[in-house]
Amino acid sequence: MAKTKMNKRVDAKKASGMDISFIGQPHEWDPRRLYSQTGVDWQHRVDFDRLRKDRLARLREQMTADNLGALVLFAGANIRYATASYQGNWKYNINIRYAVLPNGGEPVLFETAGSDLQCAIIDLPWMEGRIRPAITWQWAEGAVPFMAGRMAESVVDVLKEHGVKKERIGIDNLDMPALDAFHKSGLNIVNGWPAISKARTVKTRDEIELLKQASSIGDAAMWKIKYEWLKPGVREREIEAKVHEFMLQRGCEIIYDIIVASGGNTSPYRRWATEKLIRQGDLVIVDINAVGPSGYFIDFVRCFKCGGPYGNGTKMTKKEIELYREVYDSMYAGLDKLRPGNTTADVAAQFPKYDDDKYGTVTLQQFAHSIGITLYEGMWISRAYSLKYPAEIKENMYFAIETFAGHPGLQQTCRLEENVLVTAKGPVVFTQMEHMEEAMAR
Repeated sequence: MAKTKMNKRVDAKKASGMDISFIGQPHEWDPRRLYSQTGVDWQHRVDFDRLRKDRLARLREQMTADNLGALVLFAGANIRYATASYQGNWKYNINIRYAVLPNGGEPVLFETAGSDLQCAIIDLPWMEGRIRPAITWQWAEGAVPFMAGRMAESVVDVLKEHGVKKERIGIDNLDMPALDAFHKSGLNIVNGWPAISKARTVKTRDEIELLKQASSIGDAAMWKIKYEWLKPGVREREIEAKVHEFMLQRGCEIIYDIIVASGGNTSPYRRWATEKLIRQGDLVIVDINAVGPSGYFIDFVRCFKCGGPYGNGTKMTKKEIELYREVYDSMYAGLDKLRPGNTTADVAAQFPKYDDDKYGTVTLQQFAHSIGITLYEGMWISRAYSLKYPAEIKENMYFAIETFAGHPGLQQTCRLEENVLVTAKGPVVFTQMEHMEEAMAR
């Protein structure tokens, strides 16, 4: 018996690099075990060097599995995943910088020339000697083909240096001039997104810790909305503005979007904030989408009643409670299927029938999606296709799962969303903000 306990203790150490036998599971799986965003000498918190190495290892593993000689990355989040470089959200998707990751080699970053290049050299010592000036080609008018050709040549130079030019080269996204330039260079280009998606959808331990930090900031902002900011006479945009300020103060990189829909704006659900005045008795749907510490997202939804019991006013009606429970119960039924070995079909089967079924396309309402350093990271779950084309759910995937009572003719309605980690022991909800007391009372 003693020997068995000792073996378990040793296994726990191997699994995490620290003795977690007392905890009984990896530290990152527990939403209540939250590390500070700051670093100290007395505790091993988020290890950013390990984060960078683990993400690269995942990319290399998938490149080998997909028989790729290299990945060429233009999407900002993919560049960050491979190189840990970040110079503002504005540069994420405008194709003015790129990176090349040769299979078996180290990534090479092509950063915008000028001060951006100098900042990268200063900021990224782990990329020493592997930062070069990016050749921009978009919006160059008559020079577009010429500049795109120079960009392709800079990529080919890296591929030649590593002896992989004749191999399959995976690319994440292209515009037509870049596609033409790569064809003229003689490269065998293929779709690189499947390899990137498979790498990014399964999270490393440090990614999970950062997602946990992001969820904690989102929870705190949602608490502020419910107990301090939501009052009759406040406009939807005012709630949006307060969330922006609060979350930036707490360590978020950027606020992607804050959706505030109240009263009639919840049915049909208007997915943007307006200048509408929030009235006593309005249902208010708040969807927080923000980039937390080191680029990891929080994306979740709560539905409140303006002037509810916490605000000395109106309680939810029987109909509103029924709508809330419809959404909550279907969401948690799908959430319960987020287990290793299950498939996306198991999750989608729990979603209410909606326009996904009617039109055979995704509404992003009865829905789940993987999140990480982008809001939509690689795997979407919808009744439009997941029932017929199931994908495997794996340990350490991380999802936002959301459902909606979208019935026509309602005066107002409800929507909810949670962030969930897939663990060997089952799904763990990272968004800890409580739900409406009246709806949970039954």
